[in-house]
Amino acid sequence: MISILLVDDHELVRAGIRRILDDVKGMMVAGEACCGEDAVKWCRSHAVDVVLMDMNMPGIGGLEATRKIVRYNPDCKIIMLTIYTENPLPAKVMQAGASGYLSKGAAPQEVINAIRSVHSGQRYIASDIAQQMALSQIEPQRAESPFSCLSERELQIMLMITKGQKVTEISEQLNLSPKTVNSYRYRMFSKLNISGDVELTHLAIRHGLFNAEPMISSE
Repeated sequence: MISILLVDDHELVRAGIRRILDDVKGMMVAGEACCGEDAVKWCRSHAVDVVLMDMNMPGIGGLEATRKIVRYNPDCKIIMLTIYTENPLPAKVMQAGASGYLSKGAAPQEVINAIRSVHSGQRYIASDIAQQMALSQIEPQRAESPFSCLSERELQIMLMITKGQKVTEISEQLNLSPKTVNSYRYRMFSKLNISGDVELTHLAIRHGLFNAEPMISSE
């Protein structure tokens, strides 16, 4: 039996995925979490085989939660299930220790296939995302994103800023000083040639790294 943790800040999304998985023989939804912090706590006190993780949630978010979970439980397999499919996020997520990467637009059967694949020790990346990642290696100029120059931590803070979180909130959630968070912010601004959070958000929207998240349905 494959035990699964659902992590998403939208209850309806979790309910939709649970409805899909409840009908699958050999799979069991063992728990749910609405943020990265709760997912980390849950995985430290419960055994789970696969985590379906959202990327952009209140708090530390899916990227940091993935890093923390695999650090303490390397046998746990994490699939990022998110609206964010543009470079450089898929590559950064896999580098952080995830075993799979899927769009929230994936068909229910693909989600099931991904869970089975990562549980068996394989990696699973949706074909369109894998193609995009391959193109970025073969033809960098064609698939390049301005965000490719950012570090994993800078990307994480960028996603938190585009969610409207303030420096003090980010510093508390990441256990960093406000001064350190601001250093990351200014470094991002310099790398991206922008001057503030509003420009950062507009740039993220233009490159598909910020959007309203759709709900998953079992239909």
